[in-house]
Amino acid sequence: MTAPSRAPAAPAASAAPERLDPALLRTSFVLVLGPILALLDTTIVSVGLDAVARDFGAPIATLQWVSAGYLLAISMVMPLAGWASDRFGARTMWMTSVALFTAGSALCGLSWSAGSLIAFRVLQGIGGGLIQPIGQSIVVRAAGPGRLGRVFGVTVLPLTFAPVLGPLLGGLIIERLDWRWMFLVNVPLGLVTLVLAARFVPAFAGAGGAARRLDVRGLALLSPGLAAVVYGFSEAGGAGGFGAPRVVASLAAGAVLLAGYGAHALRRRGAALIDLGLFARRGFAVATANSFLQGAALYSSMLLLPLYYQQVEHASALEAGLLLAPQALGTAVATFYASRLTDRMAPRPIILTGILLTLAGTVAFTRLGAHPAGWLLTLSLVVRGAGLGVVMAPGMATVYAAVRPDETARAAGAVNTLNRVGGSLGTAVLAVVLQRSLGHHAPAAAFGATFWWAVGLSAVTLVPALFYPSRKPGKEAA
Repeated sequence: MTAPSRAPAAPAASAAPERLDPALLRTSFVLVLGPILALLDTTIVSVGLDAVARDFGAPIATLQWVSAGYLLAISMVMPLAGWASDRFGARTMWMTSVALFTAGSALCGLSWSAGSLIAFRVLQGIGGGLIQPIGQSIVVRAAGPGRLGRVFGVTVLPLTFAPVLGPLLGGLIIERLDWRWMFLVNVPLGLVTLVLAARFVPAFAGAGGAARRLDVRGLALLSPGLAAVVYGFSEAGGAGGFGAPRVVASLAAGAVLLAGYGAHALRRRGAALIDLGLFARRGFAVATANSFLQGAALYSSMLLLPLYYQQVEHASALEAGLLLAPQALGTAVATFYASRLTDRMAPRPIILTGILLTLAGTVAFTRLGAHPAGWLLTLSLVVRGAGLGVVMAPGMATVYAAVRPDETARAAGAVNTLNRVGGSLGTAVLAVVLQRSLGHHAPAAAFGATFWWAVGLSAVTLVPALFYPSRKPGKEAA
């Protein structure tokens, strides 16, 4: 099948939002399949590690690297998204990343030991780390500024159900099939995604030989620095907390490397792996700061919620997934309506509304020690999900309204990297708080006390939200 020779033209912003034509919707649908695969895989695998441990006779301390190796690989390759798209073309690199993820999934399913499984998960992570930022950059260029909000609404909708479907599929696979199908299920889905991408994803021209040279020094500083920080945050959730020697050493090394990258990037300016000059633009700086904090608030709470239902309410993985479904439903409905407002209104009031809804939906969980009614928790999950859904589309639209079309891949790499690091930080903080609370309180009360920290993380996101543009954003960098 032949790919389209040119991308749909990006229409100029106007007072009346442009129509979402079928070609754009097909492109968006295909590009969201990749992130769905990666998200489903992450949540499915978390359910099945016990089965893997029994099969290989490996301790959980070793098998934690099945998840940690994947996350570290993602954090190391994300900064490469912009350079790779410029050098080889965005569609080519997106399809390559899906192919790597699919090949890694097949190899994980065929692994013969814990060590081989960890190695193949790293290969999966190399592919998975490029899927989302490159896919976002293609969507942005195909949609143009006048349709960004609604397009992000369309692409976010399926992603909201991945955290719910993952535990459900994982539970079914572990109960009915072998654990290897946690990975092998990705293979046919990945192949279908590649076939559809070859047909429907536009081929934006990369810079090819004229692309800026790979910033090797920046890569040597930034990728290991990010990996060290993510590893440190991940290990901080263990028994030693943030004071454990390996956590202190990892975070210190990461901080030094990232500081070195900052000094290097300021000297190289636009030639750096991630251009720090993008952060001089108000819309981009505010939106990426908010994405970092939103990552901390979202991923940390997604650690607490299933743990509460499984450890305190004694729900199975299947039941925990179903109990979390109201949040996904709230996110889906709110995203649909908020995305329509994004192309018509200023982002600030929409995002502030979303954050306040998230806070309102989280407060009931701080009272878990008092055993609130089930209907109240369900309603709170709907409200919390609605708040998360309201924030997503205008936040992403603001990021890309602040950059030129040729900068979208580099911007996507930066914002997705910060979101991932924020998620690691938030998860580590709440894991440490929960562990210490469990030593002093009954389980339900300990979870309730920890959810106060989740409320605090969500409240902090109000600070950058106050600096979002108070009028509908245009193209700052045009």
